[in-house]
Amino acid sequence: MYVSAGQYDNSWFGVAWAGGDFVATAIGSTRDGAIQTVQRCVPEGVKTHLAEAPSSFVTDAVAMLGELERGNEAGKHFMLSAEFLSEPLRRILTAAAAIPIGYVTTYGKIAEAAGSQARAVGRVMATNPLYPIVPCHRVVGADMSLVGYGGRQTAGALTAKLSRLRAEARGVAGEEEVRVPDGVLTVYPTEWVITEAHAQEERRLRTAGREAGRAAADRMQLRLFWIWC
Repeated sequence: MYVSAGQYDNSWFGVAWAGGDFVATAIGSTRDGAIQTVQRCVPEGVKTHLAEAPSSFVTDAVAMLGELERGNEAGKHFMLSAEFLSEPLRRILTAAAAIPIGYVTTYGKIAEAAGSQARAVGRVMATNPLYPIVPCHRVVGADMSLVGYGGRQTAGALTAKLSRLRAEARGVAGEEEVRVPDGVLTVYPTEWVITEAHAQEERRLRTAGREAGRAAADRMQLRLFWIWC
């Protein structure tokens, strides 16, 4: 297996491949950073060789990855290595890669399309060894909640995920079905997630307001108690 990296726009893209098949892809701010990231994405225990000289495969791959990062998905094409990636993993990655811009899907729907389980899909999306071919930010919870991003569930991670989805909103009306090699993947408008995130924020603010009101009332009762005493 070989690894290399190339620059497109202001980003560096790392590529791990065997023959003409992808094993992993990643993004970085420098060449070394992209290579280190993609090396962490290859299966554990597999030895990689750094390809110093550019090749047509890497050049074409980097151009495709760069266009995907721009939001241009017309040229997306890839084959996954059967030698270095298990069949269940290939099915999950292939199904997740089929989510079109302007849509999201759930961990459960990917599991159904790939003949897998939602937990297994969650583990793969948390580490996403095929970014940006696999748009992991378009995978959400069954209730259209953001759930997590990049293996994290922090407020910053969720805000970053929501920001990316807002930028990809295309105003589509309803759910669609996308054919994948092992079945059908149901996808939903990105706007559904944005709406749910707004509703969750409103519920959070209402809850915070009620708690603040109760705390103020408790402080007032305590003040009156001490005055009475």
